[in-house]
Amino acid sequence: MATGHPVVLPGETIDPSLIPSHPKNPLRLGPGLRHIPPTDIVPTVAGQLITNPIKNSMWIEYNSNRYIPSPNDLILAQILRSTTDFYLCTLSPHTAPATLPHLAFEGATKKTRPILQPGQLVYARVALANKHMDAELECVSSTTGKADGLGPLGTPTATSTAGGGCAFDISLGFARRLLMARSREEGGVGVLEMLAGEEGGGLAFETAVGRNGRVWVGSDSARTVVLVGRALQETDRGGLGLEGQRRLVKKLVREMR
Repeated sequence: MATGHPVVLPGETIDPSLIPSHPKNPLRLGPGLRHIPPTDIVPTVAGQLITNPIKNSMWIEYNSNRYIPSPNDLILAQILRSTTDFYLCTLSPHTAPATLPHLAFEGATKKTRPILQPGQLVYARVALANKHMDAELECVSSTTGKADGLGPLGTPTATSTAGGGCAFDISLGFARRLLMARSREEGGVGVLEMLAGEEGGGLAFETAVGRNGRVWVGSDSARTVVLVGRALQETDRGGLGLEGQRRLVKKLVREMR
């Protein structure tokens, strides 16, 4: 969990001085926060209050075993089965299944839609989510109509030669830190950058991080897949800082050799 941020408890009223303001962008509330009209913002979980003044957003950083889908979350879903119009997907053991329409892929038609088998992993975005219905996923940008990196995982594509790969479980808090635009500076996570850089000897791999606490690692080398997955999980479990991550990467690379 990131450090240097105030800890809040459920039901507390957040001090207005902690709430970011932007002259143009509306305030965006992320997981763990609720707006009570007219102006109160209260936490629904205990954790650290994280703010992003540039995006005018705020959320609660906390670890939980239960993922709650939120619109625009990037997630790793696993296909359970197919119906006439959509795939039924699992997001986590403690989360209700989600639906992925057959046509929610780039260029998909009834004749050209991807045929996904049970067990297939898919990198998707949560399109719709509320407490009254199952979440709906999409593998295409609603604005550009392009995949933008979303879609089935473990299959070579025009932009990726990594087949197979493997998914690893991580905590929800660690997943959120990995997904930050500046994960090293804002989230204190540089392990992936180190593995691909000098410390890791320039390992070649791909990753897809899901907000639901799963990360997919793909590489032409099975040993690299295992090493990257192990580095992520040990960083997460150990709460390692950047220097600890650097030592871990060097240790794992030595063992691999």
